[in-house]
Amino acid sequence: MVMPTNIQLIGTEVAIAWSDGAESFFPMELLRAASPSAENVGERDILGHLHGGDGPKAFPGVTVLGWEQVGRYALRFTFSDGHGSGLYSHDFLRRLAEKIRPAS
Repeated sequence: MVMPTNIQLIGTEVAIAWSDGAESFFPMELLRAASPSAENVGERDILGHLHGGDGPKAFPGVTVLGWEQVGRYALRFTFSDGHGSGLYSHDFLRRLAEKIRPAS
């Protein structure tokens, strides 16, 4: 399992060094917009109806204030707009990084 070995806030980006030697750089506003939280993307009830996820999709000026490791599989970021409920799995972050800066 690939794990973060170092996380740094650099300007307006979150930089993550991974245990396999890869590095990822996430603009903070994009990281907030990509939050996998129910508040951000909604959640389905037992009948399949989507609830939530209808809030803003852009977060200009939002920064990352901190983060915490959740188990051995995810990070939870705390944002300057008060958001902090999304769990960013390591796999999710790696896929997001590929979308931001595809391998050449």
